[in-house]
Amino acid sequence: MARTKATLDAGARLADYLTLGYLAMNCPLEQVRAALADHGKQSQRRRGLPHEVLVYYVMCLSLYRDAAYEEVLRIAIEGLRRIYGGEIGDMVVSKGAISQARHRVGADVFESLYRSQVRVCGPDSMPGVWYRGVRVMGLDGSTMEVPDEAANAASFGYPGASRGAPAFPRFRFCALVECGTRVLVGAQMGPYRVSEHALAGEVVHATQPDMVVLADRGFTGYAFWQQAQANGARLLFRARASQVLPVHQRLADGSYLSKLYETPKARRRDHGAVVRVIEYELEGRDESYRLVTNWLDAEQAPAAELAALYHRRWQIETAFAEVKIQLNGQMTLRSKTPELVRQEFYALLIAHTAIRRLMTQAAAGSRLACEDLSFMHAVRVIKRRLPQAAFSPSA
Repeated sequence: MARTKATLDAGARLADYLTLGYLAMNCPLEQVRAALADHGKQSQRRRGLPHEVLVYYVMCLSLYRDAAYEEVLRIAIEGLRRIYGGEIGDMVVSKGAISQARHRVGADVFESLYRSQVRVCGPDSMPGVWYRGVRVMGLDGSTMEVPDEAANAASFGYPGASRGAPAFPRFRFCALVECGTRVLVGAQMGPYRVSEHALAGEVVHATQPDMVVLADRGFTGYAFWQQAQANGARLLFRARASQVLPVHQRLADGSYLSKLYETPKARRRDHGAVVRVIEYELEGRDESYRLVTNWLDAEQAPAAELAALYHRRWQIETAFAEVKIQLNGQMTLRSKTPELVRQEFYALLIAHTAIRRLMTQAAAGSRLACEDLSFMHAVRVIKRRLPQAAFSPSA
């Protein structure tokens, strides 16, 4: 039985066009053209689907998960007429032609745009963004499902299952999140078989000296610790229960200095990385916590404050949920080939950042914390804005 193509209701059509304009403000047209030129993907002729339009179209797919490809393209074309003027005429492009155009552009353009355009954006005065002069960041990884196509299965692989077989292939990704705004930066993706540690090793290159990075116990090992602090960032990771952290020196706030060792042999020779350990329990819970940090001065960063700060790490879980479920609408991406999966993933992160920037601006104007605003409400606001509200792509 043939399926009916999903369309957008007639009353929403004009309101949807500004969505594209807002994306253009956050990822300017001149930057899109530059990325296309850098990768040799600029349009050679105007009679077909311009590659600039195609880039914004893929971003729009994130906001219109329930609409057919052709319907989303109509929004992209109408939304960009103000940019192109008479350069874009009426065009009818089939689903197959859209797929071919996406393959011609490829994924590298989108990854380049993500890395050049997506940055931390929390202002100095916003609650939750800073702690004692350093920007609060979370580090973690997750997975996403992709359509069960042979190419996707071969490239990404399936997760293990105790019974039966998984329905969909998955890829793994890792990212840093600015906890105060939930913007995801430095993201890296790879096949499911690639470990979070391996991806995180690439992600930590995005850290800076004015950051404190929060991470769960799975990342607390000597080699990764050395890699993560190489750029000068402060680290605050949870230690594994089995991790040996001998007390070398007690500090006034109850924390103590210890060392992370790479091997038992290194421990015997006392060749390790000096860390500060903070132990505590939460009231009403039997579970105990041990945090390790390279912030060794207890007066600059008291143990009680760092213990409270660590629990802001959960902001990255909320950010992942926004990308995977609230924005994407489901756990499975649309794209049926590995190249287009990668393209869609980075376009999804760019669209998520655009929404988070809008929320950050709104919160700053109201002197609120960005995390106090509703993400889904922001998505609805963007999608219903009228086109008469002018936009400037070069803003």
